[in-house]
Amino acid sequence: MVILTLNCGSSSVKYQLFNWDTQDVLAVGGVEKVTQGESFIKHRAMGRDEYTASHDCPTHTDAVDLIVKTLTDPRAGVLKDMSVIKAVGHRVVHGGDKFTKSVIVDDAAMKAFNEMKEMSPLHNPANIMGIEAAKKILPDVPHCAIMDTAWHQTMPPSSYLYAVPWEWYEKYQVRRYGFHGTSFLYTAKRAAVLLGKDPFKTNLIICHLGNGSSVNAVKNGVSFDTSMGISPLEGLVMGTRSGDMDPALPFYVMRKTGMSAQEVESALNKKSGLLGLTGGLTDRRDIEAAVQKGDKRAELAQDIEAHRVKKYIGAYWAALGSVDALVLTAGVGEFAWFMRKKILSGLEGIGIVFDENKNKTAMTRNAETLISKPESKIPVFIIPTDEELVMTEDTYALIAGTYDVHTNFIYTFQLRGYKNKGRAEGLKSDLVKNPGLKDIIALPK
Repeated sequence: MVILTLNCGSSSVKYQLFNWDTQDVLAVGGVEKVTQGESFIKHRAMGRDEYTASHDCPTHTDAVDLIVKTLTDPRAGVLKDMSVIKAVGHRVVHGGDKFTKSVIVDDAAMKAFNEMKEMSPLHNPANIMGIEAAKKILPDVPHCAIMDTAWHQTMPPSSYLYAVPWEWYEKYQVRRYGFHGTSFLYTAKRAAVLLGKDPFKTNLIICHLGNGSSVNAVKNGVSFDTSMGISPLEGLVMGTRSGDMDPALPFYVMRKTGMSAQEVESALNKKSGLLGLTGGLTDRRDIEAAVQKGDKRAELAQDIEAHRVKKYIGAYWAALGSVDALVLTAGVGEFAWFMRKKILSGLEGIGIVFDENKNKTAMTRNAETLISKPESKIPVFIIPTDEELVMTEDTYALIAGTYDVHTNFIYTFQLRGYKNKGRAEGLKSDLVKNPGLKDIIALPK
C-alpha cells in the first residue's frame, strides 16, 4: 500500500510518498511560492538526484496537481499512475479541543477545521485548501487529518487555561492548545526507547526548535504543558514570530502608530522574532555568520532566543519535579550546534551537563545522538523528528481500522528494534564525512 502525505502551508506544499508494505520512503519534495508566482517543485526520488522544475501554481490545487504529475512523470517519477495511492494524510495545524486524535476527513471534520480559522489564520486556511485540492484530484481514496493540537489534549486545566474572564473560555474556547504535536509524539516515544523505560513512566522536556519553535513538558508519557498557546505565536522567539510579550504591547503600538489590530497581528507573526531583531535574518546559519563578522544585533538575537529556551527548560524542570531526559529536535535543534551551546550552557544547577565536542559532532538527521557528559543527571538527546512517519502511520491505521489515541496505540517507531531504512542508509555516508558520530550514537538501553 502506498500512502501520500501532504503538509500545506500558505505558500508551500510539502509531500512524502511511502510504501507501507516495504516500509520505504519512495519520494519526498515540495512546491514553493504557491500563489505567489514563479512557483517551482523540488522532488527527490530515493536513490536519485534531486529534480527541480519551474511551474506556476496560482492555487493549492495547481500545486497538488504538479505533485501528482511529478510523481508519475516517466523521467522523475516513481509511480506508473496514481491508482497505486490508497490514502492521503494531511497535516492540520489547529483542531481546537474537538479532536484528541487523527481522523478520517468527513463533512463534520471540515466544518470544525473551518471554525478554527480565526484561531490559526496563517495555517488552517492553507491546510483546508490542501485537503480540498487533494480530494478533487484523488476523490476515490480516504483522506485523513493529523492534528498538531491533538497531542496536547492531555494537558490539565491548570496548564491550558488562561487567567481571563471565564466566559471567554466557555463562549469562545479561549485556552492554550499547543502545536508541533506530531513531532512531540515521535520524539517522546523514541526517547522512551533510548531510555529503556515504559513511555508512560517517562518525564521529558522536548524542545522543537526550527523556524517555528516550542517546548513541551511530557509527564508520564503525555503532554503536560507547552509553550505555544491559543495560536502558534506564544512562547519562544522564532524566525518571524515574537513569542512571549506583555499583552499590553499591541495596544500601545496601535495607539502610537495608528496600526489596525490586523496589521499588528501580522507584524507579530511575520515581521518579529529573529527577523525583527536582526533586521532581516531568520536562518540561524546566516545569523551565526553575521555574528562571526561582528554583527552585534545578530549576537543579541541569538542571546535572546537562547535565553527564552533556557527559561522554559527551567520552568518545566520545576513543573515536572523529575526529568528523565532533555530532547532537542527539528532543524535548529538537530543542526545548529552553536545555538545548542548557548541554550545548554549554565544548566548544571538543574543537572544538565553537555559535552562541547559531542555537541559539535552531533550533526546528522540520520541518527539519534547523546551529547551530555556521563556525570549529567539528565541525559541530553538529539532526536531527529519524523512528523511524516507519524502522519503515515496514523493514516494507515485509520483506514485499517486499528487506530486509537496514542495512549492505546503502538507505533512501529516505539518498538525497541525499529530501524528507519532510509536513515540507516544515509548514516553510512554521514559516518564517512564525520567519523566521530559513531561514538555518540544513542542506542536503546
